[in-house]
Amino acid sequence: MYLNIPQTKKKRVVIIGGGFAGLTLARKLNRKYFQVILLDKNNYHQFQPLLYQIATAGLEPSAISFPFRKMFQKKNGSHFRMCEALRIIPEENMVETTAGTITYDYLVVANGSTSNYFGMEHIQAAALPMKSVGEALGLRNGLLRLFETAISTNNPNMLNIVVVGGGPTGVELSGALAEMKKYILPKDYPDISFSDMQIYLVEALPRLLAGMSDSSSEKALSFLEEMGVKVILNTPVKDYIDGDIILGNGQTITTQTVIWASGVTANVLEGLSTPKHTGRGRRLKVDAYNRVEGFEQIFAIGDVCLQTETKFPNGHPQMAQAALQHAQNLSRNLQLLLTGKEMKPFHYHDKGSMATIGRNKAVVDLPFIRLHGFMAWVLWMFVHLVSILGTKNKAITILDWSWNYFTYDPSLRLIITPEEKKTQDKQG
Repeated sequence: MYLNIPQTKKKRVVIIGGGFAGLTLARKLNRKYFQVILLDKNNYHQFQPLLYQIATAGLEPSAISFPFRKMFQKKNGSHFRMCEALRIIPEENMVETTAGTITYDYLVVANGSTSNYFGMEHIQAAALPMKSVGEALGLRNGLLRLFETAISTNNPNMLNIVVVGGGPTGVELSGALAEMKKYILPKDYPDISFSDMQIYLVEALPRLLAGMSDSSSEKALSFLEEMGVKVILNTPVKDYIDGDIILGNGQTITTQTVIWASGVTANVLEGLSTPKHTGRGRRLKVDAYNRVEGFEQIFAIGDVCLQTETKFPNGHPQMAQAALQHAQNLSRNLQLLLTGKEMKPFHYHDKGSMATIGRNKAVVDLPFIRLHGFMAWVLWMFVHLVSILGTKNKAITILDWSWNYFTYDPSLRLIITPEEKKTQDKQG
């Protein structure tokens, strides 16, 4: 079964994944020369850097989500299919999906990454990840259920929360949880003693925010400790058994809530999953033009690709900036390829890194300056706000941020889960 897409004389570009890389490429390709087909298991793009605010009830999910079909309304020659890619058959220029098969002239793999639990089965079974809007909502539900249960239970250890991973996601989430503990939860649950609630941030490396400067790492640690977060560095997580997190130094932490923000692995598809095609983190090995090694018509961009340069011997950082730059360069190169001209090799331009720890607290590393504190926080908000798709989404985000800042009381603390359908016994 095919995906019911008309064949044209234009070159067909099939893009797997509508994240930063895939969506940017789909929007930039010239429809005069290309038929663009985007495949994604969701019907919307999600702004991943703000997922932690969904998880902590600071933003509503619609604020960081934008439907693909709305983007393609005025782009003739563009098609979207909600399906999951299953297998690539390079010898037939074909992709198998959950909705059928589709052929391509050029294939671009941009299906990103997923959580890496490093083979720890107990952790994988118990931990709450946060790589999608659905997972962020699941985490929000889990946190709110925790407090609803704790109010009727005399068990102080129940309130312990362990965040694993000291990168931007772990740091930002830990800060948001600390602010919930201070400003919000005591008002919602006056019968609970939140002095018993401990928030732990566990990092295997010697410092937080390993991709940022030493000064930003130290400042982030200082901010978190001031906010009451217990930061444990240079200590890997080993297991989770009978309600206890077991650390590499032998320490155990009793907790019912483990949030996983440590490490990712690429979403590799069957047909490209051999050691010949994959490298560090199961990422697809590509050349300087983002072409998957061994193939002329298959490209990979974003988190899923492993492209090395002198400054980046282990590949580019799995961040939005790298994904956006990959997509922009590949859009130009496909045009050059179509006209028989020489393609331009990709070079990553590091525009800086940033992370927010809480109200008026952030760290920013730019090529020309480093900022900490209030000004860094303002810059962090501005950059993230302009990056969100859709005027309405920007307005919703500004409204939610303003309300939360001045009232200390986000209004999205709802436990929303689908109800099971009830059946009635037939009367004889």
